[in-house]
Amino acid sequence: MVQNKADQERKQDVKDLINALNEDLAREYQAIIAYTVYSNVLKGAQWMSIAAELKKHAAQELQHALIVADQIDYLGGMPTATPKPVKLSDKAEDMIRFDLDNETETIRNYRQRVKQAEAVGHFALAEQLRTIISQEQEHQHDLTTALGIDVPDVFREGA
Repeated sequence: MVQNKADQERKQDVKDLINALNEDLAREYQAIIAYTVYSNVLKGAQWMSIAAELKKHAAQELQHALIVADQIDYLGGMPTATPKPVKLSDKAEDMIRFDLDNETETIRNYRQRVKQAEAVGHFALAEQLRTIISQEQEHQHDLTTALGIDVPDVFREGA
């Protein structure tokens, strides 16, 4: 009976992980769309280098989406096909800030996902997520550099 309860709890934990990964996947889709649109509509000499960087970010976000979708499938779930909404603006700085906010949220969520993956014994998933986090932090740094601001704090819940 105890074994059965533990198995049920683990199954629920895996379902919760799948649901959370689908939220992450929707956020990756959002990032792909945002980076693609923003990189094409940014105007002005001061934004040209960041526009080129955003195109690179879009390609990396696609790789992240493929990894996350593969892991959802591996865990027995169905990857979502719906992105989170993309914010638009006529102002370049607003678009970069939207990206920065999304990256910061993504990093925080993936840090939580690493803990969830390890809690259910999916250590390979946790390592893949750590690699994604590293790239997301590079994106965050690129965006804060373009805006001339400090990197937002993502370490409140521990490393």
